[in-house]
Amino acid sequence: QVQLVESGGGLVQPGGSLMLSCAASGSFSRINAMGWYRQAPGKQRELVAAIGSGGSTNYADSVKGRFTISRVNAKNTGYLQMDVLKPDDTAVYYCNADVSTGPYTRGNYWGQGTQVTVSS
Repeated sequence: QVQLVESGGGLVQPGGSLMLSCAASGSFSRINAMGWYRQAPGKQRELVAAIGSGGSTNYADSVKGRFTISRVNAKNTGYLQMDVLKPDDTAVYYCNADVSTGPYTRGNYWGQGTQVTVSS
């Protein structure tokens, strides 16, 4: 089994910053891709940012230039630095990881989610 534990959410004023962390643990040999998704009330879950094993990244248009995704492979941890936060960024943020669990097997896992609220 693989567990993803997110941390770093909270309440922040518009224009503020937060950093989310996602720590992976359990039985896997490597983390391939990691991503951050978010789901606002009444809306579908959407991809915010993703990072591949080689460090390539992609972002939703709505967060480009404001959010930065990164990872530290030695710590099996991913991060999402969120700057210039807007009320529209309010959502539950989920970490997702695609991992190799064996020579020929892979799995996809989700964290439990962390609430980010942007409000004055």
